[in-house]
Amino acid sequence: MNRREFLQVLAVAAASGLPLGAARAQRAGFYDLPRFGNAHFLHFTDCHAQLLPVHFREPNVNLGVAGMAGRPPHLVGEALLKAFGVKPGSPNAHAFTYLDFERAAGTYGKLGGFAHLATLIKQLKASRPGALLLDGGDTWQGSATALWTKGQDMIEAQKLLGVDLMTGHWEFTLGAARVKEVVEGDFKGKVEFLAQNIKTADFGDPVFAPYSIRQVNGVPVAIVGQAFPYTPIANPRYFVSEWNFGIQEEEMQKTVAEARAKGAQAVVLLSHNGMDVDLKMASRVRGIDAILGGHTHDGVPAPVVVKNQGGQTIVTNAGSNGKFLGVLDLDIKGGKVADFRYALLPVFSNLLPADAAMQSLIEKVRAPYAGRLAEQLAVTEGLLYRRGNFNGTFDQLILEGLMAAKDAEIAFSPGFRWGTSLLPGQPILMEHLMDQTAITYPYTTVTEMTGETIRTILEDVCDNLFNPDPYYQQGGDMVRVGGLTYACDPNAKMGGRISDMTLKGRPLEASKKYKVAGWAPVSEEARQAGGEPIWDLMAKYLRERKVVKPLALNLPHLKGMDGNPGIA
Repeated sequence: MNRREFLQVLAVAAASGLPLGAARAQRAGFYDLPRFGNAHFLHFTDCHAQLLPVHFREPNVNLGVAGMAGRPPHLVGEALLKAFGVKPGSPNAHAFTYLDFERAAGTYGKLGGFAHLATLIKQLKASRPGALLLDGGDTWQGSATALWTKGQDMIEAQKLLGVDLMTGHWEFTLGAARVKEVVEGDFKGKVEFLAQNIKTADFGDPVFAPYSIRQVNGVPVAIVGQAFPYTPIANPRYFVSEWNFGIQEEEMQKTVAEARAKGAQAVVLLSHNGMDVDLKMASRVRGIDAILGGHTHDGVPAPVVVKNQGGQTIVTNAGSNGKFLGVLDLDIKGGKVADFRYALLPVFSNLLPADAAMQSLIEKVRAPYAGRLAEQLAVTEGLLYRRGNFNGTFDQLILEGLMAAKDAEIAFSPGFRWGTSLLPGQPILMEHLMDQTAITYPYTTVTEMTGETIRTILEDVCDNLFNPDPYYQQGGDMVRVGGLTYACDPNAKMGGRISDMTLKGRPLEASKKYKVAGWAPVSEEARQAGGEPIWDLMAKYLRERKVVKPLALNLPHLKGMDGNPGIA
C-alpha cells in the first residue's frame, strides 16, 4: 500500500473510532508540509461562527459564465478532481466536492472545529517561525451563540487562536458601533482589522487601517485588507449608514504603491471580494503578489496565477465553515518574491487532536445556551444541505415552511452560502436551524407582488450571480424559489435570463398579484414592521412535522449549460 492509501485506511479507522491516534495519521504525511521560503501566511475565511466540527456539502452547481466558464472556481465534482489531480474517493475528494457525500461523511467524519484548527495552526507555526495568521472575515456570524453574544464567542476564539489580521463582511451586520467597539477594544494590540475600501460617507476618510506592514523573519511584508464591497446592498444599509464601500480599484493601486514605497518587499491582499472579482482585480492592479480570498466559499486546491503589467499575482480562495487552512510560503529575495508554495489543507477533526485550551473556551462560551441549542425539533430522513447556485434541501425545507405558515402561493429564501449539513437519520436540533437562519434581520414577510415584479426580482438577483463582468457580481447564490417554476439562461443578457414562469401549471400573469412569503428583508421598512423571526416560524413547523422526508428540489430549467463543468 502506498502512502496515500495508508492515510485513507487511517482516516477510515479514525472515523470508526479505532484508537490509532492523530499522531499516526500525521506521520502518514497528511499534515507534513515542508517549510519553504522566508515569509509565511496561514489563512482561513468564512468560518461563519462554527466553533465545532461540521459536515458541509460542497456544491454540485457552481456555474461560470463568459470568461469564467470552465475555470476555477467554477468546477464541481469530477471536473474539479481532474483539474487539480485529486484522487477520487480520497479524503481530499470528500473535502473539496459533493461526490458520494453521505458515505464519505460517514467514512472521514466531520471537518473544522476551532479546537482542531488550533492544533493544526500550532503545528504549522512551529515549523514556520514568524508565520502570520489571517482571517478573511464572516467570522462573527452564522451560529446561534454568535448571534446571541453579538459575536463575542468568536472574538474570544479569534484571540486565543492567535489571529493577527482580519477583514470583514457579515461582521458589519452587527452594526457599525459594535464593529468599532471590538476593533478599538477587544482587538486593540492583538488583532488588526484592515479595510482599504471603507470610507466615511461624509468626508471620505478611512474607517479602518487600509494595510499593515509586518516584519516576517526580517523581511517587511504588507497585508492589505479588502472588505466585501457590496455590504450595504447585499445586507441592510442601516447597519452601516455612515460608511461607503466599493471595490475601489484605483484606491487599491494607490494603497499597494504606498506600501511598496514604505519598503514592503511583498504585498498580500486579504480579500473578501469573491474569487471572480479577485481574478479580475489581479489582472488589473500591479504589485500584489498574492490574494488570499474569501466570500464565495470556494475551496480551491491550488492557486490561479494571473499575469498583469507588474508581473503576476497568485489568487486563492480558502473555502468555508472552518473546513480548510491555507498555507502560503513566499521566498523573498532581492526585495521581491522569487518563488512560492501554497497548500489548502482540509481540517479533518478525526486526524487532529483538539487543542485543550480552545476546547475549554468553546465549552465555556456554549454552556449558557446548551439547553436551547440541544432542543430536538424533528428528524430528517434525507440529506439536508445548503449550497449550490439555485437551491439546497435545507433551503427547500425553509421554503415549504414559509408557504405553509403564511398560506402563500410562492416563497423566496435568500441565496446564502453558509449553513451546515445534516446526514439522513440525524435529529434537527435548534442549533442546526440557527446555523441556517442566525442573522440580525430575520424578519419574515408576506407581500402581494405582481407577476412582473416577481420576474424583475428574479432577473435582478440572477444578474448579481451571472453578470459577465465580475465587478458587478455580488457573490451569493440565486434566490431560492418555492411554488413557482421557471427557466433560466445564465448566458443571456440582463432582462432576458428568466422565462417560462409557471404556478401550478399555469403561466404567471404579469399584472396579476400573488401572495409571496419571504425572510431576511434588507429594507428599513421591514425592520420597523418586525415580522416573526424565521427561526420561530421554522421551529414551530418542524415541531409539528416531527419527521422530514427526503425533499425534492424546486430547480429552474437551465438553458445553454450543456457541457459546463460547473454543473453535475
